[in-house]
Amino acid sequence: MCRKACFVIDRRIGRLVVEGVNRVYKHVRRSQKNPQGGRLSKEMPVQISNVLLLCNKCNKGTKTGSRMLKNGTKERFCKKCGAGLGEVAPAKENNKK
Repeated sequence: MCRKACFVIDRRIGRLVVEGVNRVYKHVRRSQKNPQGGRLSKEMPVQISNVLLLCNKCNKGTKTGSRMLKNGTKERFCKKCGAGLGEVAPAKENNKK
């Protein structure tokens, strides 16, 4: 299984193709374009919700949570080790009068 960025994302339909995952065989008939025919191996897309995010610190697929930092930004974090995985939303400005 690939541990690096080996995927193609199509956000329009909410699917992505991951290298080595969801491999199917397409049976093709002999033709001028494909003189031998046979079975072609092809990777099909999977739903984005079925893919786990990979934590950089613990190097495992993990569930994520979100938390508010002291400066007001929203951050995604690893539920296994607690490491930050990136900013989700910038800090909100309080317009209280």
